[in-house]
Amino acid sequence: MSRTFPKAGVDYPGSYGGVLAWFPDDEACRDYLDWLRWPNGFRCPLCGSATGWRLVDGRRSCRGCARRVSATAGTIFHRTRTPLTIWFAAAWSMTSDKQGVSALGLKRVLEIGSTQTAWAMLHRYRSAMVRPGRDRLTGTVEADETFLGGPEPGVPGRGALGKTLVEVAIEQRGRGFGRCRMQVIGDASSSTLRAFLLAHVEPGSVVLTDGFSSYPSACGEDYIHRATPISGSGKQAHELLPGVHRVAALAKRWLEATHQGAVKPALLQPYLDEFCFRFNRRHSRARGMLFYRLLEQAVQASPLTYRSLVAEPGSGRREMPMPPLDKRVHCESLAGPTLDRPWRRGIDQG
Repeated sequence: MSRTFPKAGVDYPGSYGGVLAWFPDDEACRDYLDWLRWPNGFRCPLCGSATGWRLVDGRRSCRGCARRVSATAGTIFHRTRTPLTIWFAAAWSMTSDKQGVSALGLKRVLEIGSTQTAWAMLHRYRSAMVRPGRDRLTGTVEADETFLGGPEPGVPGRGALGKTLVEVAIEQRGRGFGRCRMQVIGDASSSTLRAFLLAHVEPGSVVLTDGFSSYPSACGEDYIHRATPISGSGKQAHELLPGVHRVAALAKRWLEATHQGAVKPALLQPYLDEFCFRFNRRHSRARGMLFYRLLEQAVQASPLTYRSLVAEPGSGRREMPMPPLDKRVHCESLAGPTLDRPWRRGIDQG
């Protein structure tokens, strides 16, 4: 087993052709999710029992509570009526290209019945892109705020109207940059910025900011704060904090290019999570690794209903109605001939 250091061709496919060969039908997809969900052996999510056996239909029967558990139960795939081959193709589309994919583009490529179904699939994947307990940023970290959204009349700067305020942090790594974090914030007060830093930056790190008055209190005694006011420095903002400005520019370009700037403010955070997921793995030589990590986290994420995705105030529910009844379950599968399952070879040979 190479689960600690996953390998292309053993733990995940290396190309889209590999995806089609590895996962020709829903049964193979379900078995792969089973393999990802219980790497150390089956454990019942209901009673915690580690004893059970596999049934003919691929589900697990728990000896402790006699429940029959599917690999998709309690995950983002819970009770889905979309073929898993489509889910896997969507995961590859999201992770293989640095620009990702829009709901409309996914609908056209995979011939999904409605844009709403495609949008909900992508949004469920986005909910799995933030790994619980992930490591915080360390070392020297740049932090600054930016605005996302189209131009609106009114006060410019931090008091601008009609735009969404986003806090950005990124690690400095020599001449380059490390990981980044982006979060929608309600205001730029010291308490809000401090909550962001504590959630995303390891205490003891060096935090580089501009001269904004909220940062000294936000950093407090937990961080080594180094502020450089723009006025009087003789430099532009992007010269003092090049990392956060580069990340913000890339995120804005991605939202405009891939999603045509149509992301609603109330739903912006999952898109930022998707951007950071790919950005933080930009140096991965195998794009299939991102596919592997996404599915690995997807089987640990909680299920989400379509209504819960669009029920937030201001989320654009009127622009994103429920999928038409006659199109909700008519998505064509990508099923093909059954082949061997590479991810099971280590178990069979062991």
